[in-house]
Amino acid sequence: MTETDLRVDGKVALIAGASRGIGEAAAKRLARNGAIVIAASRKIEDCERVASEIREAGGKARAMTLHLGSAQDRDAALEAIRKEEGRLDILVNNGATSPYFGPVEDTPEDAFDKTFDVNVKGPFFLSTGAIHMMKETGGGSIVNVASVNGLRPGFFQGVYSITKASVISMTQVLAQEAGGHKVRVNALCPGLTETKLASALTSNPGLDDMMKRNFSLQRVGQPEDMAAAIHFLASDASSYMTGQCLVIDGGIMARGPL
Repeated sequence: MTETDLRVDGKVALIAGASRGIGEAAAKRLARNGAIVIAASRKIEDCERVASEIREAGGKARAMTLHLGSAQDRDAALEAIRKEEGRLDILVNNGATSPYFGPVEDTPEDAFDKTFDVNVKGPFFLSTGAIHMMKETGGGSIVNVASVNGLRPGFFQGVYSITKASVISMTQVLAQEAGGHKVRVNALCPGLTETKLASALTSNPGLDDMMKRNFSLQRVGQPEDMAAAIHFLASDASSYMTGQCLVIDGGIMARGPL
């Protein structure tokens, strides 16, 4: 591996869920390494801020509205990229939701549907659309942001955990079928990370004690930790890697059950 392998100069990268947290950090990191970034999410104002900050730092970026749960938004996003950029080389499926936190037997059906629409259905159809585009231009890389909850379900996070397990399986299926077209598909499985989605846990006053017992590195992950892994998976540094789930969790999985 060389420094050049990590460069993504001129590659068009769509970051779904780029308005904050891991998606924002990934967008900025890829832009620093030469990518033409399309920062997308439901919150266009936040994506405009991310794109503006990338441009101010000397990178190339623009914002796009994209609700992963909307077929119309997904199709429109891919068509706009086809018309304006002519290609798509990197797709990062980072958007996710977890509207219900509680006993799995009490899960409301509308929360179940919303979680699957955003966390599974959206990334699946965005990925299949991206694969069609990448086949036309010689290949590409897709990175699906899953979670360690997909490997070991989180307490009171039943449906969210199920969707993240589905993302891991989806990654393997897409990798098997897209590999012959030089499209690589991998998943990132973050542990507890300092994001808005995890704020209920990261702001818990008992977290320090839990980290000392269960986190080998004894700290919560930062979006930049995950962005570094996304950068690796998106770049040629991982050119012989597909269908894998890269666990970045500070040692949670290595230390056994919480």
